[in-house]
Amino acid sequence: MNILMENQDPIRVLMFPWLGHGHISPFLELAKKLVTRNFIIYLCSTPANFTSIKQKLINENLTEKIYLVELRLPSLPNLPPHYHTTNGLPPHLMSTLKKAFKMSNPMFTKIVNTIKPDLLLYDLLQPWAPRIALENNIPAVVFVTSSSVMFSYTFHTFRYPSSKFPFPFIYYRDYEITRMLENQDLEPIEQQQKDNTSVKLCFGRSSNIVLIKGFKEIDGKYSNYLSRLTKKKVIPVGPLVQEPTSEDDNSSQILTWLNQKEKGSSVFVSFGSEYFLTKEDREEIAHGLEQSGVNFIWVVRFPKGGKLKLEQALPEGFFKRVGERGMVVEDWAPQAKILGNPNIGGFFSHCGWNSVMEGMKFGVPIIAMPMHLDQPLNARLVVRDKDGRLDREQIAAMINRVVLDMRAEAVRTKAKKMSETIRVKGDEEIDVVVQELLKLCKRNVL
Repeated sequence: MNILMENQDPIRVLMFPWLGHGHISPFLELAKKLVTRNFIIYLCSTPANFTSIKQKLINENLTEKIYLVELRLPSLPNLPPHYHTTNGLPPHLMSTLKKAFKMSNPMFTKIVNTIKPDLLLYDLLQPWAPRIALENNIPAVVFVTSSSVMFSYTFHTFRYPSSKFPFPFIYYRDYEITRMLENQDLEPIEQQQKDNTSVKLCFGRSSNIVLIKGFKEIDGKYSNYLSRLTKKKVIPVGPLVQEPTSEDDNSSQILTWLNQKEKGSSVFVSFGSEYFLTKEDREEIAHGLEQSGVNFIWVVRFPKGGKLKLEQALPEGFFKRVGERGMVVEDWAPQAKILGNPNIGGFFSHCGWNSVMEGMKFGVPIIAMPMHLDQPLNARLVVRDKDGRLDREQIAAMINRVVLDMRAEAVRTKAKKMSETIRVKGDEEIDVVVQELLKLCKRNVL
């Protein structure tokens, strides 16, 4: 259903995500939905993030509906322009990137004054962005690209620090908290406190509503609880999973290899674009994949400036031992096409929310190895994983159980049913989102 009539003026939306692929991708997918409903989108980010997006817009004939607006960050020591993105950013530079992002406030003000949008959609680390919009009488809405379960848990902790979360199945294990603290040690405690404050302000400055990636069948009760905690109407926007595109054919070698395997016989292994495995973790995963006897595609990533040859990064003799059973690729693989291939029988994932949604859309059972932030809670939401740290025997056992063991048929059936639910629902959530955004823009005009 198309909410807007053809003879109405289009709604001009300025989108302003945080500088990570895991944030920009859902904003871009939401933009694609909105432009079919008489919206024009201006997507604002740094040039470092636009390299891959430009070609996507050309391939999909969207260059006259989605415009890229460059945000130039100020120069800071150790942060050249190609580091103005979280993709491949060395972890110790994250707080520097956040500082530079905040310092871009004056340039963003000029962008707002030039475009004069009808609406601003912004992310969670720039509370100054909605303030600028609201000062110019422009409604501003926060779009949360992580899960409702994460933010209902977070706001419960903010409001009731000594009270247990009312959904007992959602929790952090002690070792998961330890791992998060180890990751956070890379950022000063002051930065962590600023991030918490930014999240609260970004929710507080959102005009009546909050958009969040997800859908009620999987996390509706957490969205409802988040509404109660924040006094905002929380509106799911759907899974916003990217569709496989022709540009993915550049990795035809991977797809050719996969197409030669049997149906449901292979596992896809990937841990997101912003987390880098330690040497110890790489070795445990390598040995686990080797011991499993299952076909696999494994995406291995390194931070910029820390790249190793795959032969050096993985155990000696690994490639010879696994032979044609395994394919290891660096940095990137066409995830949507791989997960949508019938020969994939499992997804070994960090459980970032984008990856969870993709696994669910394509009906692929998820083998969870959550790292930090929302990932352990996302894993609790969609899978029941075993307690304990990462080790090769457990990895091999879990891969075999999901991909090969007939006793896991219930898991595979559940994954297929969720995929069907997503397919049948179509764009129901987007139509609700459009109605709510139109209300805000009309109210602003009046």
